[in-house]
Amino acid sequence: MSDAHQRGLEILYEDNDFLVVNKPAGLLTQAPLGIDSLEVRIKRFLNERQAEGGDVYLGVPHRIDRPASGAILFAKSLSAARRISRQFESRRVEKTYWALVEGDVRPDEATWTDHLKKIEGEPRTMVVDGAEREARVAILHYRVLQRPPGRTLLEIKLETGRTHQIRAQCASRGHPLVGDELYGSCEPFGPWSDDERQRLIALHARVLRFWQHPLRDYITVVAPLPEHWRQAGLTL
Repeated sequence: MSDAHQRGLEILYEDNDFLVVNKPAGLLTQAPLGIDSLEVRIKRFLNERQAEGGDVYLGVPHRIDRPASGAILFAKSLSAARRISRQFESRRVEKTYWALVEGDVRPDEATWTDHLKKIEGEPRTMVVDGAEREARVAILHYRVLQRPPGRTLLEIKLETGRTHQIRAQCASRGHPLVGDELYGSCEPFGPWSDDERQRLIALHARVLRFWQHPLRDYITVVAPLPEHWRQAGLTL
């Protein structure tokens, strides 16, 4: 077993500039000092791996919600962090998600365009009228992959990257993600926990595609599904 796996890390891609990891569901991407997170685990691993002393640099250009899993990218230098941040800002980074939702989603593929607004004082986002103050446009494209009984497996590509965008847009149409109690799901997903913060949702960042300048090519990374997905009535 590699040192990375011993530290709870599944490294999907690494070069001199970037590191892509398959984030476990239930783990924070970042957290305040003293709280476990994926960022803390990666920095510990990189610090222990390097021969010389000193603290390594680790840039976090994007995040994945705590109850979700999948491919997430980290920058290993300030210059790399700046380059990849520009890619995110110009929407050159392509992210594809798999989402298992409640109900039968029709048609087989479509584009959803809404306006989202974060609810003050709550960790939620809701679909609102576009004329509302602080409303921001949210666009996603989906296609149906499977229709297990009472559910639909969607492949989703985001055109915008709003907080809880997939979760809010699906729930607003009566199709909350399985396990997503915050947005109205009544069905559990994955291993049960008495701690609400450790309960999982059926959202996985399946594919991450970004431009690696020194290689002058796009890097495409596919994140394997967690084992509990295979117990959700899917044919995988």
